Amino acid sequence: MTTDFFTPVVDDAYDYGSIAAANSLSDVYAMGGQPFLALNIAALPPQLPTEVMANILRGGAEKTREAGVVVAGGHTIQDKEPKFGLVVIGFVDPRRAMTKSGARPGDRLVITKPLGGGVTTTALKQQLTTPDELNEVVGWMKRLNRDAGLLASRFELRGATDITGYSLLGHAFELASASGVGLEFCFDQIPLLSGALKYAREWTFPGGASDNALFFEQYITFDPAIEDYERMLLFDPQTSGGLLLSVPEEKLPAFLAAADEISQPAWEVGRVVNGQDIRVVRTCGTA
Repeated sequence: MTTDFFTPVVDDAYDYGSIAAANSLSDVYAMGGQPFLALNIAALPPQLPTEVMANILRGGAEKTREAGVVVAGGHTIQDKEPKFGLVVIGFVDPRRAMTKSGARPGDRLVITKPLGGGVTTTALKQQLTTPDELNEVVGWMKRLNRDAGLLASRFELRGATDITGYSLLGHAFELASASGVGLEFCFDQIPLLSGALKYAREWTFPGGASDNALFFEQYITFDPAIEDYERMLLFDPQTSGGLLLSVPEEKLPAFLAAADEISQPAWEVGRVVNGQDIRVVRTCGTA
C-alpha cells in the first residue's frame, strides 16, 4: 500500500491528473508488484471551474484504467491550491519482490526514463519551453512504469527503486545504503530530456534540486570534468520518473534485448561495486 499526491506540475488539468496517477502507481511497480485498487486524494479550491476539477479526476481515472486498476472512491477537501494523487494497493509475491536492499556488487545499473523533468517543468513555469519540449516531458511523466516493472519481475531482479523527488542520486544513495554497496555512474550514458542541458545551464532548477544537493552531495564523489550544472541535473527532482534497476551482469544482454522487443526504454548507466562510495565519472573506465 502506498500513497502520493502533489500540486500541479503542468498547466493542463487532464495531464496533471494523469501524471499524478502514474506517479502514485509507480511505487508498486518499483517493487515488482501489480496494483489493483486505488482511492483518490483531492484538495481543490472551491472557485476552480467544475470543468477543470473534472478533467483532473478524469486524467487520473483514465490513467488508472490503463493500468488495470479500479478507483474505488476517495476523499476530497477544499484547499487554496490544487493537490491530487492516489492511495494505491497492489499485490507482490514476497519471494519475488524488488527492494532497495537487493543490489549486489557486479550488477549493472539501468534506468527506464530520461532525467531532466524538474528543470524542464520549472522552465515551463517561466514560460521558456517550446511546445515540443513540453510534449516530451509530459509524455514521459504520463508513461506508466508498468512494463518496466513487469520486465524486471520476469528477469527476477531484486534491487530497484523509482526515481522521484529525491533525484537520481538521492534514490541511488538509498539503494546503496540499504544494500551495503557502492555505485558508479557514467554521466555520458545517462539519458536526458532534450531541453535539460539547456535549462540546466540557465539554472532553472526547482528548489528541490538544491535541497537534494545540500543533503546528498556529501555522499557523492564527482569527476572534476563534470560541470556544476551537470551535477545539479543528477540532483534534479523527478515527477513520475523511471525505475533504477540493479541487473546482474549475466542477465543484462537478455534484459536489454527483451526491453527493446516490447519498446520499453532502458539505458545502462553504471554499475554496483564493493564498498560504500557513490562515484559519478564522465565516462566509464575513467577516474
